[in-house]
This record gives sequence, C-alpha cells and structure tokens, in this order.
Amino acid sequence: MFLGDEYQWKGPFYFIQGADPQFGLIKAWAVGNTGSGDDEWGEEIKLTEQAVQAINKLNPKPKFFVLCGDLIHGMPGTQWRKDQEQDLKNILKNTDQDIPLVFVSGNHDIGNTPTRETIDNYCKSWGDDYFSFWVGGVFFLVLNSQLYFDSSKCPELKQAQDAWLNGQLAAAKKHKCKHVIVFQHIPLFLREPDEDHDYFNLEKSVRQEIMEKFHKAGVKAVFSGHYHRNAGGCYRGLEMVVSSAIGCQLGEDKHGLRVVLVTDEKIVHRYYSLDELSSQGLEKEMMDMLAQQN
Repeated sequence: MFLGDEYQWKGPFYFIQGADPQFGLIKAWAVGNTGSGDDEWGEEIKLTEQAVQAINKLNPKPKFFVLCGDLIHGMPGTQWRKDQEQDLKNILKNTDQDIPLVFVSGNHDIGNTPTRETIDNYCKSWGDDYFSFWVGGVFFLVLNSQLYFDSSKCPELKQAQDAWLNGQLAAAKKHKCKHVIVFQHIPLFLREPDEDHDYFNLEKSVRQEIMEKFHKAGVKAVFSGHYHRNAGGCYRGLEMVVSSAIGCQLGEDKHGLRVVLVTDEKIVHRYYSLDELSSQGLEKEMMDMLAQQN
C-alpha cells in the first residue's frame, strides 16, 4: 500500500481514526432489537457522509483514514448486510483519492465467533483481515481481534495470525522504526489493564499475553473502537486508546473521529465531534506541532 521510502522518518504527520459506522444500529438500538431491527440506516449514511466531507476539507491532508471495525451492523448471513455494505462503500468512494482508506474487521463484520468462510467473505469485500504498512518511518499493524475473542471455529487462523504477528514485531525491531502502532476492533482493556473481562474487552489471560508481547516489542499505542464511547488507559508505556463511534453512541460522547498526530517523540491524539471537525478543522496546537520539522 505504501512505497519503500515510507521506511524513513520525514517529520511529524497525522492520520484519522474512525470506528463503528455500523450501518443499522441506531434504528436497531432505538427499537430494542439488535438482532434484526437494522432495516434502516439513513442516520448513519448522513453521519458517514459528514465524516468524509470533514476529512476531505482538512489541510494538510491526513496520511490515511483508518476505520476500526463494525463497518455495518448486519452480522454474516443476515438480511440487510449486503445493502448496508454497498451504501457504506458508495459513501467512502468519495474520500479524497490522496487519502488511503485502511479497514479493520469488527465482530459485526465477521461474526462474534468467526469462521474461515466469514473471514474470507470479509476479505473479498474489504481486504485482508490482518496486515502491516509503513508511513513516514512508523510501522502500523492491523489485527483481527475477533481471533483473540473467540477462535473456536477457526483455531488455525488464530495460530497463523500469531505467527505472522511475532515475525512482524521482530522485523519492526530490526528496522529501528520510529514507533509501532496497532489497530484492532476490540480494546485490550477499557480503563485498567487488570479490569474484569466483559463483552467490550479481551479475556484477561489473552489480554495479558498480548500486552506483554506489545510491551516487549516497543508498541507505543493500540487504537480500537467497539465500545461506542471514548475510554482508554496505559500498561507499562503502552497506551490503549478507545474511540467512540461515527454511528450509534452508547454513552455521552458525540458522533466523531479521532485525529492522531505522530511526532518524533510521542503520539498525540484528540477526539473531535463531526460538527467540530467540519466547522473548525484541526486546532492551532495540532497545526503548530505538524509544522515542526525534525
């Protein structure tokens, strides 16, 4: 996706993280039927159009726009799924062609208990379920977090991702990249590294193993969605960033996007409501940091 010269650090840059456009959930949530109440998604269409328009107006342009899963609400095999996917693709096609799109698989995209078939279908629609890329000396990893949530129907795919990930983290160390950043749908944790396991985070022993692996490899941050609220915390220098949704809100946050600024020394980020980003763009503090050449 990005060419060889992206191995080199060239100074600060930024990207946009979005999560959970989840076409169909607003109606399903409102009527109390998350199983099959997702037969309308006009609200989500408007919100995603607003997100794309806000991103297209930004100057300078972000290096990419990553969507951290739950692209649509319809689970594999459900009635409205194909229409939801098509409508989302039609909107995302309007993203400025100089801003690459990066897709992350969520539980609604491949199922709470994924199979080889549901993952294959996702890959045909949206691209690989896990991969890596370089931008300006920074190494990015996209993971399929559903394999860590429940891989009972495809254990060999979890093993394949694990082996691949170990190789990628080793290569990142060898290349002496500026930072390593991970994208996955389900957060490792919401606030505390040792919090209890529930629907919105990973099981404790799985989480501990991944956190240790990331810590040893020098991963700076993990960006996730899934929670439909903003949250986050830290584990031994690893920042866990949980971003609220473009679509349905389950807390007090507004529909929005996260602007993530990567500097020589650190990763700075801020969640903007869609209205705020549309009307004002990036705040002066962010613009000043971007302008600093190393």
